[in-house]
Amino acid sequence: MANQDFPEQDGAALVIGGSGGIGRAICAALAAAGTDVALTYRSNAGASAEVVAQVEGLGRQALALPMALEDAAGVKAGIERVLERFGRVHTVVNAAGSHIPMKFISAIAPDEFAAVMNADANGFFNLVHATLPHLRKQGGSYVAITTAGLSRWPTKDALSVAPKAAIHALVTGVAREEGRHGIRANTVALGLIDAGLFLKLKGTAYDDSYLQAALRNSALKRLGTAEEVAEAVLFFASHRARFVTGQSLTLDGGYSL
Repeated sequence: MANQDFPEQDGAALVIGGSGGIGRAICAALAAAGTDVALTYRSNAGASAEVVAQVEGLGRQALALPMALEDAAGVKAGIERVLERFGRVHTVVNAAGSHIPMKFISAIAPDEFAAVMNADANGFFNLVHATLPHLRKQGGSYVAITTAGLSRWPTKDALSVAPKAAIHALVTGVAREEGRHGIRANTVALGLIDAGLFLKLKGTAYDDSYLQAALRNSALKRLGTAEEVAEAVLFFASHRARFVTGQSLTLDGGYSL
């Protein structure tokens, strides 16, 4: 039976931040759906090796490489390595994000704001700049993880929402401008997901009172899972969404209602 998710088997999906809790679930979902996977990590080589083993255990090829998105030259060099290995990148997933403190806007220093914008917003631009010429050759898809904070402002979360707003705008622009080249671009806007950065902030920025308030304000009264995020990303990346572009799927359990 033909693969309904990725009927064209050539090339690989690239997952930025694939060594993280959400990123590794995305890598596994892509591999299970029938595509090879390249993933990046910032510093945790051990975690990335585990993801490579998981992907290979699912019968697909995998490559892990270090990448800091704010380093434009490094991003370009990394993309070339992926192309040398797989020949083509058909899907680019941005699942990376800075580990940021929860602060009111009034308490954020200019250099702190600039650093996060450089790593996340400028970093995503660097990623698009390095991959777009290659996706234009045969078409492809971008999927960026953003935040449900774009729909409902989460107090003290400006350092997350502001760069994600820029990323969302760039994704919309790519969808509009590059559709003629067979390129689609969509976002998955997350609420609280019990994985990744959330686990690092749990007990500090996300204390029990914060979590209980968030759950009360959601429709489903629970946190999301990395696997649920991966399913949403897989849909946008796959052939099933071949007529879907410029869209955002809010995956927040109804928090933004």
